[in-house]
Amino acid sequence: MSTGKIVLGVVAGVAVGALLGVLFAPAKGSDTRHQIAKKTGDAKDAVKDKFNEFIESVSEKFSKAKEDISEFAEHTKAKFEDADKNTKIAKG
Repeated sequence: MSTGKIVLGVVAGVAVGALLGVLFAPAKGSDTRHQIAKKTGDAKDAVKDKFNEFIESVSEKFSKAKEDISEFAEHTKAKFEDADKNTKIAKG
């Protein structure tokens, strides 16, 4: 299981726990609705932050993979050019 899924599960669990805690706490309806709105906003912000971290991580990994592929292609091209040069020398 990926770290992102675990973190998302924990954040969702905390949000649900906070919501249930607010719902079962003795308070006026308006206070409860205010607390629910605040907790929902906090949970939304936490999920948004985690999503942005995930996107950044994927972007970094993609950039690294792209760089590695480019280096591999250049290295392979150089090998083929050397092999071609050696073949031409041997033939001629």
